[in-house]
Amino acid sequence: MNIVKDAFIKSLPILVGYVILGFGFGILLADAGYGVLWALAMSVCIYAGSMQYVGVSLITGPASLLTAAITTLVINARHLFYGLSMIKKYQNTGIFKPYLIFSLTDETYAVISGNQEERPSIFYFFLSFFNHCYWIIGTVLGSCASSLPFNTEGIDFSMTALFVAAYTDQLLKKTNIIPSVVGLIVTLIMRFLFGKDLFLIPSMIVITLVLLLLQKKSKIQQGYGSQHQGQNCQLNKRQHQQKETKDE
Repeated sequence: MNIVKDAFIKSLPILVGYVILGFGFGILLADAGYGVLWALAMSVCIYAGSMQYVGVSLITGPASLLTAAITTLVINARHLFYGLSMIKKYQNTGIFKPYLIFSLTDETYAVISGNQEERPSIFYFFLSFFNHCYWIIGTVLGSCASSLPFNTEGIDFSMTALFVAAYTDQLLKKTNIIPSVVGLIVTLIMRFLFGKDLFLIPSMIVITLVLLLLQKKSKIQQGYGSQHQGQNCQLNKRQHQQKETKDE
């Protein structure tokens, strides 16, 4: 019971953001002519945040299945990189693993990756489940309230604001900010080189490579430090033995 409560508390910062964002998606989908059942089905089965917003234009426009597939891959490609960093945390999650993979979002990733404590698989499940529920509730409420007058302009920016807030909160709790600095610098450079529509995937690739190189360098330095420390210990031991021999 304490695990469920802890997961719920950890999910609270995401609650308001997901309900508001889901609300906006429900309104947009209803304006496109798709009712509450469609909103519910998309949020239960797709659960892709920004991709669901894009999906509204895909299902109302002349987009082919191939176009929809490629668009989805490009927008959600970042999850491939998220997943790589979650292998260790999710490796012993058993029956929960398929759902944890499915429900890994930007905000859920930010909360889990920022928590250095070892957690049982049931904690990850309920954290992901609560966040999923917030999104579903928001979309259903938005779809039901679509008949009310709303100005939806700019509402999709709430997702960006939510992730920035979650990122900042986790950054303030960390002692090693090198990965964050690397990510920020690389992203700005890639944004300048490739433009706002194409910078995401190159940024992810470069960030991953740089962090892997830094990790490898750190391990080499640690190994050298351990080896050097071991040599010093052996040298001190020999000197101590020689001193004892002289005393005798």
